[in-house]
Amino acid sequence: MSEVSRCAWCLGSDAYKAYHDDEWGRPQHDDRVLFEFLILEGAQAGLSWSTILNKRDGYRRVFAQFDALKLSRWSDEKLESALQDVGIVRNRLKVWSVRTNARAFLAVQKEFGSFDRYLWNWVEGEPLLNHWTDLKQVPPRTELSDRVSKDLLKRGFKFVGSTIVYAYLQAMGVVNDHLSSCHRHPGFKG
Repeated sequence: MSEVSRCAWCLGSDAYKAYHDDEWGRPQHDDRVLFEFLILEGAQAGLSWSTILNKRDGYRRVFAQFDALKLSRWSDEKLESALQDVGIVRNRLKVWSVRTNARAFLAVQKEFGSFDRYLWNWVEGEPLLNHWTDLKQVPPRTELSDRVSKDLLKRGFKFVGSTIVYAYLQAMGVVNDHLSSCHRHPGFKG
């Protein structure tokens, strides 16, 4: 049986392929998952996504399954304890940002009713579909990610620069950047 056509970035491992096929670019509306990926994308800054993907279970274990309410109440001591766990990237600024981001996330939920509503309002509820034919065409950031990043920063979030936000928008399916030759692209003709 021949291999399925995929975006070239995911061909390095079976875990990458599974992430690409089952999660990346699929419209996500579950607030817990939206929060998880906001934290994971921030943790990835300066590192490879495979590093974070390989530590994902560790992040879930250490950070209370990404329960924003629990994390918003964490003490300084609890954050310091998390820094000792080898199951995550032990970067002080990134670890401490989890509590800050949990608090900002809860404030957005309170204002909009859900983080999902806040996020998807940026694209009027419909994913932006791109038609890239080569990975070199995919931008590291866009005008949309610039605007979302600026708004998140204003709301007190950390590790939400425009490039991180664009990766987040792609991962959560707000922007569909599967290559047109990929079986996950809606226009794929295989």
